[in-house]
Amino acid sequence: MPRSIQDILDHADELAKRFEDFDPDNANEIPVEEYLLQRAVVTRARSEQQLIDSVLNARTAGLSWQRIGALLGTSAQAAQQRYGAVLEAS
Repeated sequence: MPRSIQDILDHADELAKRFEDFDPDNANEIPVEEYLLQRAVVTRARSEQQLIDSVLNARTAGLSWQRIGALLGTSAQAAQQRYGAVLEAS
């Protein structure tokens, strides 16, 4: 199921809060594989946020959607559809 960038960031925030609120006295051990997957989710969200910030900076600097799309390995239209609404909300 495709997820929006905001869904990914919200999920990462929720996981980060769970890590911050962690109480070892009430902890249940989880498999290493689950822990690694949780870390990967947070890393992915941070990467997505870095990409959003970079696209915003590129647009602010005057880069065209055509150039941004080329750098992302997609079309200008696909880049604008994916990041345009996120940037407008910023």
